[in-house]
Amino acid sequence: MKKILIVDDEFEMRQLLRIYLRQDNYQVDEAENGQDAYEKVKKNDYDLMVLDVMMPLMDGWQTIEQVRKISEIPIIMLTAKGSIQDKVTGLSTGADDYLVKPFDEAELLVRIKALLRRANSQEKNIDHDEVLKYEGVILNLTAREASYEDEKLNLTPTEFDLLEVLIKHRGKVLSREQLVEQIWGIEFTGEDRTVDVHIKNLRVKLKTLGIDQLLIKTVWGIGYKVE
Repeated sequence: MKKILIVDDEFEMRQLLRIYLRQDNYQVDEAENGQDAYEKVKKNDYDLMVLDVMMPLMDGWQTIEQVRKISEIPIIMLTAKGSIQDKVTGLSTGADDYLVKPFDEAELLVRIKALLRRANSQEKNIDHDEVLKYEGVILNLTAREASYEDEKLNLTPTEFDLLEVLIKHRGKVLSREQLVEQIWGIEFTGEDRTVDVHIKNLRVKLKTLGIDQLLIKTVWGIGYKVE
């Protein structure tokens, strides 16, 4: 049974999420602030975290920063802060997905299943190192590590997946629909700009290592590609 940590300072929200998740046969643990969540992650093995932003002691952004130092646990941000900048901040800090309150129960459960499915497929990867190379960028698909000319490229799990999919399909334009389906394994809603935010963050990280940020090209009205 998969174990999920709910992190929210509102008791009513934790209670609601607990009901949803238990009905879907998940084991649930709770934390009412980021500091509590960080301590729980240090002591327990969770399969996924559902994280709020506005909390006392340690907010959601700070929680991700601290948790990412010790764990690659999949993180879904579930918050009332729904601006593009909020999404950029959350996904840049290390969240894997971002859902705005009020939310649809079915969508949350689908996103959770998609993240868990990705994490599970990564754990079952082959024993020998499978390496993908492109224009000096090296992706070790087994170790889930990225580098450029022997310098480590610090990518979130979703950024790594995006770069992997684009390189594997180099020369082909992939729409947002196709990227969402391949990476998250869920139906594209036509409204979520999460892909765009991840692409933006990925380009910034590539540029910091001297890689042309246009390695990933935008094909207006269609999607993204690498040459």
